Amino acid sequence: MKILVCISHVPDTTSKINFTNGDSEFDTNGVQFVINPNDEFGLTRAVWFKEQQGANVTVVNVGGPDAEATLRKALAIGADEAIRVNANPTDGFFVAKQLAEVVKNGNYNLVIAGKESLDYNGGMVPGMLAANLGYDFINSCIGLDVNGTDAKAVREIDGGKETLSAKLPLVIGGQKGLVEEKDLKIPNMRGIMQARQKTLTVLEPVAANNATQAVKFEKPAPKSAVKLISPDNLDELVNLLHNEAKVI
Repeated sequence: MKILVCISHVPDTTSKINFTNGDSEFDTNGVQFVINPNDEFGLTRAVWFKEQQGANVTVVNVGGPDAEATLRKALAIGADEAIRVNANPTDGFFVAKQLAEVVKNGNYNLVIAGKESLDYNGGMVPGMLAANLGYDFINSCIGLDVNGTDAKAVREIDGGKETLSAKLPLVIGGQKGLVEEKDLKIPNMRGIMQARQKTLTVLEPVAANNATQAVKFEKPAPKSAVKLISPDNLDELVNLLHNEAKVI
């Protein structure tokens, strides 16, 4: 089984976010980048298939040279090789087209992507990728087993879970639950040293249009100041909760 895991290079959730160029572009200055958490669950499951079933695992990212540190971490976790498509991932359709080309050229029969990246939360790429390839697609996946060309997946639905059967080739949109958080792998020194020797291939992008364009970003409104009410003034507290906060 040949598995391709799609890796997004996203800001750490503790990073302070700012925008530039009239609030139309994300400011990367001083921001620490990591593997997209949804992708990390998928990568860990792929490495499990490698250890238990002898699968070959490749990771891929559409991005600039700065993403190579993230790909090296994925190699240290257990991926066999990495691919970077040398392009700015500004649009979901553009990214899906680049990934589809990688899948076709590599003959991968299982593609695992996060259901969305935690920076833009677009949630578009896995579905577009499956459509480009003509592969079946299961989103919001929280469980996956493969036996030969038969796959069984569990996905999260409103109010419960749904178990599905499918045939490879298949695209999965994974999320938290695909593996347990305790099973996420932290690269050790041996893995980091081995990652330096593994292949990281850089490909030039294929021609594809951007179907969308970011116009402007806005931060959430700042929280209002806290009002302190004396414990002896319950009438004022009730008045504020009723007329100002409107929660009672």
